[in-house]
This record gives sequence, C-alpha cells and structure tokens, in this order.
Amino acid sequence: MSTKLSPGERHSPSQENEARTLIPRRRLGTTLGFAAALATLAAPAAAEASSSFALFESGQVRPLALSPDGNRLYAVNTPDNRLEVFHVTSLGLVHLGSVTVGLEPVAVAARSNDEVWVVNHLSDSVSVVDVTPGFAPRVVRTLLVGDEPRDIVFGGPGKRRAFITTAHRGQNVPFDPQLTTPGIGRADVWVFDATNLGPNTLGGAPLNIITLFTDTPRALAVSPDGSRVYAAGFHTGNRTTSIHRDLVAQLGGLPAPRTDSLGVEQAPTALIIKYDGEHWVDYEGDTWDAAVNFSLPDKDVFVIDATANPPAQLPGSSGFYSGVGTILFNMIVNPANGKVYVTNTEANNLQRFEGPGTFAGSTVRGHLHESRITVLGNGTVTPRHLNKHIDYNAPVAPLPNPTNAKSLATPVGMAITKNGQKLYVAALGSSKIGIFDTAQIENDTFVPSASSHIVLDDGGEPVGPTGLVLDEARNRLYVLTRFDNKIAVVNPATKTVIARVPMYNPEPPSVTEGRQYLYDARFSSSNGESSCASCHVFGDFDSLAWDLGNPDETTIPLPGPVRLALPEFFQTFDNLDSLKGPMTTQSLRGMANHGPMHWRGDRTMGNAEPSAQPNDGTFDERGAFATFQGGFVGLLGRTQPIPADDMEAFTDFALQIMYPPNPIRHLDNSLTPDQQAGRDHFFTPDAAIIACEDCHRLDPDANSQYGEPFPGFFGTDGQYVLNEVPQPMKIPHLRNLYQKVGMFGMPAVPSILPGHNELTGDQVRGFGFLNDGAEDTIFRFMHSPGFDLLSGFSPNGFDDRPGGDGDIKRRQVEQFILAFDSNLAPIVGQQVTWTSDNGAAASARVDLLLARADEGECDVVAKMRFGFEEIGFLYVGANQFVSSKQSFGPLSRAMLVLVANLLHTELTFTAVPPGSGERIGIDRDEDGVRDGDE
Repeated sequence: MSTKLSPGERHSPSQENEARTLIPRRRLGTTLGFAAALATLAAPAAAEASSSFALFESGQVRPLALSPDGNRLYAVNTPDNRLEVFHVTSLGLVHLGSVTVGLEPVAVAARSNDEVWVVNHLSDSVSVVDVTPGFAPRVVRTLLVGDEPRDIVFGGPGKRRAFITTAHRGQNVPFDPQLTTPGIGRADVWVFDATNLGPNTLGGAPLNIITLFTDTPRALAVSPDGSRVYAAGFHTGNRTTSIHRDLVAQLGGLPAPRTDSLGVEQAPTALIIKYDGEHWVDYEGDTWDAAVNFSLPDKDVFVIDATANPPAQLPGSSGFYSGVGTILFNMIVNPANGKVYVTNTEANNLQRFEGPGTFAGSTVRGHLHESRITVLGNGTVTPRHLNKHIDYNAPVAPLPNPTNAKSLATPVGMAITKNGQKLYVAALGSSKIGIFDTAQIENDTFVPSASSHIVLDDGGEPVGPTGLVLDEARNRLYVLTRFDNKIAVVNPATKTVIARVPMYNPEPPSVTEGRQYLYDARFSSSNGESSCASCHVFGDFDSLAWDLGNPDETTIPLPGPVRLALPEFFQTFDNLDSLKGPMTTQSLRGMANHGPMHWRGDRTMGNAEPSAQPNDGTFDERGAFATFQGGFVGLLGRTQPIPADDMEAFTDFALQIMYPPNPIRHLDNSLTPDQQAGRDHFFTPDAAIIACEDCHRLDPDANSQYGEPFPGFFGTDGQYVLNEVPQPMKIPHLRNLYQKVGMFGMPAVPSILPGHNELTGDQVRGFGFLNDGAEDTIFRFMHSPGFDLLSGFSPNGFDDRPGGDGDIKRRQVEQFILAFDSNLAPIVGQQVTWTSDNGAAASARVDLLLARADEGECDVVAKMRFGFEEIGFLYVGANQFVSSKQSFGPLSRAMLVLVANLLHTELTFTAVPPGSGERIGIDRDEDGVRDGDE
C-alpha cells in the first residue's frame, strides 16, 4: 500500500499511525567530519532524545552561498551552530568539513574563493571564516554588531565592503538606542571594510552604522556593479494602527455589530484603522483622522550608496520605497534590468472577525496575509499577488483541492538566472519552488499553476525550503530545507529532487517532527496560503493587531483564577465576550510555564478542571495550546481540525520555543542606576495594597521544584486581572517589550492621566502596548488611574503632587521593564575570537564570559583549528577547560591561550545556554564519547 500523499493532504489518525510505521521520520544524527566526506549521502542515525538543544527558531535569511568560482557550496547549519563546506561536482555535493561559528547562524556570503562571512543571529556577531582550498575552514575573526543580525552582502568599490542588518539596539552598539525617544529609526546597517577590520579592536571597526527609519531589518540585496545596496525592514507594517476605546466612544462608537448574534451587549474596545493616503479610515471607510497623533510614512526598502565615504542612504525620496509589503522576507536584483524583487506578505488586519462571518457579514478566515513579490524600479512599487487565483469569498473546500495546489505560501529566498529572465522562489509554507518568468512578474501576466512548481516533499512530508542558489553551469538548484536540515539538489529542467544531502542536526525528534505544523499552509488552510506562521512569523509575531472576535459565538465564563480585581473605574464585563476587539499578535516564544494562551486567556483548560500550579486547569499549557485547534477552522480556513496526533506534535514543538536573552540589559546582568531604581519601585515592598510585582510576577525559579523544563515567571504566573480594562485579561509577561518600541503619540483620553499628548510626526510603528496596541509607550500605561498616589488606591504610587517625582519614577520603571529578566541571561550567545593582535582586549571579554559561567548564567566553550581537525573545549570552572580529546587532560585558560599561540591559530570563545556546553563544545552527539576520540 502506498502512503505517499498529494500536497496538502494528511492521513486520518488511523492512517497517520500506519504511515508513520511505514515511512519513519528522517532524524539526523551522524557527525559530518572531514574524514566522512564520502559518506554524506548516507541515511543518518537517530538523534538523541535527551538532547540539550535550546530552540529559538531563528528565521534563516541567506542560508546558502556559492563561491565565486562555483566550486564550493557553503551552508549555515543553524541548529548545530556551524558552517558546512561542500565541494560541488557534476555528480553531486561532497562534504569537505565544517567549522563552529556563533549561535543560530542565519546567513552566509562568500567574499572570495578564500573567505566567507557568517551572520550569527543569537550571538550578535559575524564570523569571518578562512576557507582557503586545501586547508580546513577556520574562524579568523569575530565581529561584534547590533542585536539579532540577519543578512549580509558585499558591495562598494571592488565589493570590498560588508553590509550587515541588525536591530537598533544591543550590548555591542556604540550608541544610545534611544528606546524612549520619538521618531528614531529602529533598523541599522553596519558597514565594514573587509580588507581593514581594525587590527587592534575587539569586534571590528565599522566604516559606518546607517540607521534606517523602519522597524528591525532583515534582507539585503546589491546591484550587479556593487554601487547600490538595498536594505529592507522586516515587520514594516501596512499603515494600520489601533485607536483607544475611549476615542472610539467619543467619536461615534464602533462600527456594527456591537452585540453578538444573540443580542448580548459587548465590551467597548479599540478599533483598527488604516491610512489610505489621505485619511485614517476603518474597514467601512469611515474617517477617524482626529484619533491619530502621528504619521506612518511606511518606509520599507532603503537605497544605500555603497561607494560613498562613508556609505549612506541616498537623500530624499530616492533613498527609500514605501508600500512594499507588511512582512518583508528577502530581496534579489535582476542582473539584466536592475529591478529589485521583494518577497513579502501583505496583512489583511483591517478586516474584522474570524469564524464563518454569518452574523456580521465579515471574516478574515483564510485571508490573513497575501503572499507577494513586489517589484521595485525607477521609483515605482508594483506588488504582485502570487495567489491571485484564490477567491477569498468561495466556500472552504476539503483537501486536496485545485486552488490549494496552485498556491505558494510564505515566499522567502530567491535565485535568478544570469540573463535575468527566470526567477526561482522558495515557498516555505508550501514545500515548493515557484518558477516565474520575470517579465510576466513585472507586467502581472503570470498565471498561477501547479505545473510551474517544483515540489520538494520527501515521502509525502513537507521539507520547508528557506534559501536557494542557482548553479547554471551544472543545471542545478541547491535548496536548504529547514524541516529536515538538508540540502536538496534539484534539476530545475525536470523539476525533480535528485539528491538530499543531510547536515548533522542536534534537534530532538519533538522539534523536527513538530516544526512543519507551524509553517505548512497546504495542510493548515483550504486555499493553501494561510498557516500559523502567517502571523506568528518564525514562531514570533507580526507586530500588528487583529480584531479576531467571532460574533457568531457568545459569552463564555472567565476560567480564573483572578489574581487581582481592581476598583471599577468604568463599566466592566466580567466574562469573555465573543467580540474581543483588536488584540496584538502574541509570540509563540516562552509559552511554557506561563499559563493560558492569548491576551484574555480565553483558550485554556480552566473551565474543564480545577486550576493548580504547575499544570492543571488554567495553568495547563499543553491543554491550552491544544485549544488552538479552533483556529485551523475559524481562522486559517480548514474544513476540520487537524488530526489529534499532529496537534500533539505541534504542541511538543511550540512549547520549547524560547525567548532570546534581553539585548538591553548589561552583559554582566547588572542594572543601570535608573533600571535599579525602577526595579525597586516595581517591587515596592512597603506598598499597602499593590505593587507592580503583585500582578507581574518575577521569579526566575518558579515551579523549578516540580521539575519544570522551563521554570520561572517573567511578568506573570498565568492568573487574571479584572477591571484594568473593561474586559478581563490574563496578566501578560514582560520579556519582549523592547521589541514593541516605535509608536509615539496619542490624544488625551479620560482613562489615562493627561500629558504628553502633542503631535509627534513620523513614527515607525502603528501599534504599541497593552492588549490592543493602542497605548504608545510603557510610560503612557503607567499614567493609568490607580497607579498614581493621588488616586488613593496605591499609597506608594507615582507621586504627581507639585514637586513630586511621579514621572521620574515612571521613566525608571520603564527602563527596568525594557531590561526585564528573561529565561536566559544576557551573556548567552556572546562571543570573542582571541588572535595574536587583540589579546589584551579579548582577555577582558573572556574574563566576562567566564565570570558569568561561574555564576551559572551560561556555559562557555572554545574552539580552535588543529590541522584538519577542530578541537573543542568546555569551561568546567576554577579557570579550567576540558577538551574534545580525552588525552589532552584539563587545561588552564592561560595554557589554552598559549597552545593557540604556539599553533598560530585563533581561539573563539562562546557563551552558550546552560547545560548545552558539553554538546556544543566537546561531545556533539551526546553519546558520552568526546568528538576528538570518535
């Protein structure tokens, strides 16, 4: 019996069990060493179930690169923190070796046949790797850059300049990121002279750090002559924003309906509106100009003069493109005509409601983000919907169906022919490569068809393509497939996969088996365009709010428990209404040990069983995540929920995704004086009634006594609060508020103390804080009545009496919250490469890494090249390291540096998550035999 399925299908639960017996999942476990070069096409062994792996789900940006001569292929092995090197032959890929870089590498670019650069997303670094043929690859320099670097290209004179995208923050930046200042760009491009990195500087000396007026950036592209570099924001928005519920009431109230289908009155809520070029309008077209105190220029893609000294954004309107898309993934330049193609999705968050849309006549079901390629050239922006065949008003159809088969979801990496006539697009959510005639893309004459797709599935299972490169000399496409951590070798002429080359994968089966359910739109939706990752981009969020109430449902009881019921400052609604209003997309990171899901905690097990920590009732995260089943039908547009065992696999995966370390807090985990003062007020031990911490619990060890794998409360213990807003809310965690900076400006409303209500001009984000994103800053939130001393509710509240320090204290608490504790200490991921030129500066940073390891905040590993072999070391305390070769015995730090000096090699130290050092440093497969002894 054949168990291979058509794209978009899954087995029934009984068929699933049978299929999984006949077609086992491919789990990767064999080490890819230099001596194993001829064995890389063999099937790998099973990964260890007891892996120490920490899951961050970083999105790959440029995971593959060919050497200029086309003889080498470089691949980032994101889960194994390595760069893999392959020799390209007419018969296939031969693995030549690998080298450890930083944590979560997501991009690689070849500067020459002898040197490649690797971008390390979690380590906030760039590894410069010597790949001279005939020698083993080795890291010769580590550059320290801003937070969460994502992409790299080479441009400028002789293409000797490296351009790297980073967030406008991080412990390695040489400036104040001005997180609380209006009108500041949140995206940076670091530019280095690759031929002169600064021999006596620790992390490299950039030529310039270009700040761009958009949110955190992602993709880069370079013109064929290297004179222009294009930089794109990531979550660039679509000119939508939320207006506060009080403003909605003052200006006429919400558009209909204002009751559910049974006529039950609903709580007042915020409203999502959009700037249409002239006015701020809602979904019905009504104008709300008086409700917005800022403007959203929606600058998406920026043009940099790569030849200028220093490189800089072009002035005026020639320096940016607007309206490119909401979420921008990747870019490529057509070498023939210079036009830029941008893979992106455009959000439909102005439309209201999930569900069938019967009562309200409106639903966003199956129509969340449209998959697009936007063409930029000569100042014009022309979006092309890849799935223009979809009729979003058509009834939901069972799988498989013809519409689904034609669709491409989540377009990411691209490759283009040298003549610029054919474009290949990796569709992460469809497990396909789309093939397009560029002229048809530009003039919008292409016709969506399954016949123009290359299906990459392996045995009926999706593989998740993220990046690709084209080898025209050999008529091959090399595609990195994220779900199975392989390189698919594709013949584009025959549209077939001719080989799958595995890379070693330390991820446990619970990760590799569950990842596909986040991304696979063919399986998640009827039309093949929507998946959970449409909004939870790479397991995070999309920086938008959505009004996903369902008026065809009705009120349900609040499950509780309630931690705090505040005095009623306005009319309140104590149960969970069907019309919940706008809610900002929450991250899938860090859900373990943090109670029910969603802002209101309305998908939980709290009404099914008594609630008790750590895993019963409301606090049962597995049960809460299982209730997301409703989203597959009501939101993504599926005819029925996914099979229970698939949902279980999805749960296993999702509850392991972690937040990265906080990039605002000092690397030694200390607080600035303002942050410390804010923390002191946050806890307020002498408050007679309430302190911030009474609701927003901070306890890094919470539930560790029960053996929780992800212990700690970081802003919430999963309980609810009443009367803070008209409807009940789960108390939210506070680990990622630094990600939400960029909206400034809000008119006065009765429920917030007045002040700071002036017009603020251009801003980079349309959504701020709280559940609806309608409050622009943390500072604003703390002006809510009840937090102040004069209200009489909090005797130790903010003192706004004449001469009081209310706003000073608010600013200090804001600073603390932006640097809030997280599951991992700030040092995790940080690196330094010791060389003969930077010993003094590197020594101080090594001191820092080891000191934090001594405090239990991280493990520290070190790597150096010895002949053709990479030798690893693990810090075990007391200034001692053990090696990946048992025979080496313990080495002191001084001896380790001396050995590197005698061998004339570099030595790279990395702080890794606690408990992962042995695997990353000396025992890659965790089998108890050190790497150098296998």
